[in-house]
Formats: sequence, C-alpha cells, structure tokens
Amino acid sequence: MPFTANRQFKKTPRLLASAEGMYYRSTDGREILDGTAGLWCVNAGHGHPHIVQAIQKQAATLDFAPTFQMGHPLPFELAERLAAIAPDPLRHVFYTNSGSESVDTALKIALAYHRVRGEGQRTRLIGREKGYHGVGFGGISVGGMVNNRKFFGAMLPGVDHLPHTLDIARNGFSRGLPAHGAELADELERIVALHDASTIAAVIIEPVSGSAGVVLPPEGYLKRIREICTKHGILLIFDEVITGFGRVGEAFAAQRFGVVPDLITTAKGLTNGSVPMGAVFATSDIHDAFMHGPEGAIELFHGYTYSGHPLACAAALATLDVYQQEGLFQRAIEMGPYWEQAIHALKGLPNVVDIRNVGLVGAVELAARPEGVGQRGYEVFNRAFHEQNLMVRCTGDVIALSPPLILNREHIDRIFDRLAATIRATA
Repeated sequence: MPFTANRQFKKTPRLLASAEGMYYRSTDGREILDGTAGLWCVNAGHGHPHIVQAIQKQAATLDFAPTFQMGHPLPFELAERLAAIAPDPLRHVFYTNSGSESVDTALKIALAYHRVRGEGQRTRLIGREKGYHGVGFGGISVGGMVNNRKFFGAMLPGVDHLPHTLDIARNGFSRGLPAHGAELADELERIVALHDASTIAAVIIEPVSGSAGVVLPPEGYLKRIREICTKHGILLIFDEVITGFGRVGEAFAAQRFGVVPDLITTAKGLTNGSVPMGAVFATSDIHDAFMHGPEGAIELFHGYTYSGHPLACAAALATLDVYQQEGLFQRAIEMGPYWEQAIHALKGLPNVVDIRNVGLVGAVELAARPEGVGQRGYEVFNRAFHEQNLMVRCTGDVIALSPPLILNREHIDRIFDRLAATIRATA
C-alpha cells in the first residue's frame, strides 16, 4: 500500500465501501464524515450525479483514443475551458495522469524551454525544504521531505533548495497567512549568487505546502519570489496539485494570492478525484517558444499513453460544470471565516502547539510524544476514524484537514467537535 505502514494497517484496517456527498461508508456500515476530500481531491463531494453520468456516457461512446499523432475532441474542449479559468497568460495545457507526472512534465518543459531559446546551460532546478512534489525522480529531487528522498540514491544533479517558511515561534496560531517570514524569499538571491542565474532553469514551490503539514506562505513571500525569478529570467512553477480548483478560494492559489507563475501543475480536483488526471498550464510565451522549425517536427518529446484520456476528459468537463453551477470556487472564501473560527477554537486543548488555516485548509499540530515523532498524530487519526467516524489526515504529528467544498456550518461543527473529542481522548 502506498505511503502506508502495511503491518500496522493490517492490525486495524480502515476500509471504505461507498461514498456520497460529505460521507464515506465503511465496510462495517458506519457513516464516516470526510474531513479530507478523500486525498485533497474530492472538492465537489462524492458521487456527484453529473460527473458519474458523464463518465458512464463516455465509456460507452469512446473508451480510448491513441494520443501519439492522433487525437479526439475532448482534450481540446477541456483545454479551452481550463484556459478560461486559469490566470492570464497561462493559456496552454499539457495533460498528465497524476500530480507526480505533472511535476516531472513541468520540470521537463522548463528545461526544454531554455534550450529551444538558446540557453541550454540553464539546467539547475530550485525546490524548497518541506516541499512535496510527488514521487517521480524529478519530484523527489526538488522536493524537500527527507523520507521521500533518502532511500532513492543521488536523484537529479544540479538541484538546490530554499528554506521552508514554517516558523511556529513567530507565527504560531496565525489566522490566515502568517505575518513573519517574507524575508526568507531573499534566500533565492543567495542561491542565484552561488550558482549564477545563467545556470538556473526554474524554481518550483507549493503556494501552500500540504503534505508537509499545511505550511503557509508569509504575507509578501510569494510576490518576492516572483520578483526575483523575473529579475533573473528564471521560470517560476507553482505546484497547485492541492491548492488548485477552489481549495483556497478562486480557481487557483495564484489568483487568491495575486502572484502569477510561468507554469502551474495540477491534478486531484481536476476530475474531483473520479478518474486519474493531471494537467500542466503554461504561458503563451513558453508554448510559442517551441513552435518553430519544420512543421513536421515534434515540438516536445514527452507524453503519456493516457494523456487526455476520454474518460478523464469527460470527468474533468463535468467537474468544471459542477464547480461553475454550484459556485464552489467561491465556497472556500465564503466558508473560510467560520472554518477559521472553528479550527482555532481547538487552541488550548491538550498537546495542541499550533493551528494553521487558509481557505478550506487547516492543520492542528500536536506535541510529539517522547517515544517518537508521529505516534500521537497517528493515534488521533486512527481513533478519529474508528471512534468518532471522522476521516482526517496525519503527517507526522500534524492533523491536516481539507473537506469537500460543499460543506456547510453543521459539517464544520461536526468535524471539529469530533476532532476535539479525539484530541482529548489521546492526551
């Protein structure tokens, strides 16, 4: 099982049988309130009829079409829809099947972009400590989570890392974006001075680091990163696999935070988690840089058998319909203040050392037990599922929350009442 302690799991399995709306149903018949939108992806709630029907209809119409030198209409229709909600000038889309593939695709596009412009010496990639960018060799190389890196050898050469922005001492229990830490962006200038800008292809960061435990960007931090990248001709990649499609409000965090990158990686909420799919958004300048040379030449030697898969496209188109018709991109902004009030009401509970939130994302950080990091977090996660019928995520001793965007105030109350009871029970 992926990212799972397999022996531990088999002692106390957590098995799901069905899902609808805000709830899963376990194999033993319990209704489990979903506080994590599955795995950060089911933004429109489970089993939405419009999405289900679109997938069923497409499976009966065109189950697969070859992707190399062939095509079908749906990827083009979807690209138009996606470009319409992306921040200008990100108007072009390349399809993948996951967030990991989106990251590796974006890194390859960045490297190839500089090469086709005559700056092929720009090969260095800059990630960030605590960053999670999937599990491909590109993603773990620019990522900054030690357990994802240490088992797999030397990884890609020529990679450096910015410091992370988690600073509980100065920013503990911040509501929304923390006030302190924008100056950490200036570490990019130090890295540029060390390697020289002429060797650096791209910087990749998550606007909000999800897997590291909801690490938020300080006020002004992302803007400063953008300014430095622009100054030195370095591409800026936002990994929005988690934050895309309404999670922090508006379509993308780039719009919510008012900072536009050159490439955006997405997946998860693109199809509401119903069919595996990812996409990389690129600016017109990047796209157009490849469109030179003989007409019969392949512009980008990259792709996947399932890029723009018919079922995935149908699911994504239907998901965009739901987001628009139900106004879900604004839901995180509208529900955000009540969510913030509810999660910060947990302050003062036993072992709670920090609380972080933005949009409909939240994290409750717990003090580690003397016997090891992550043990308290796992117990809260496990007991919440078995005793409180609540699904949360744990990453170390951080309890992360990211519910479907369809939730209401009653759901928020239930989530935090159940989580509070679990935290007290594990004191």
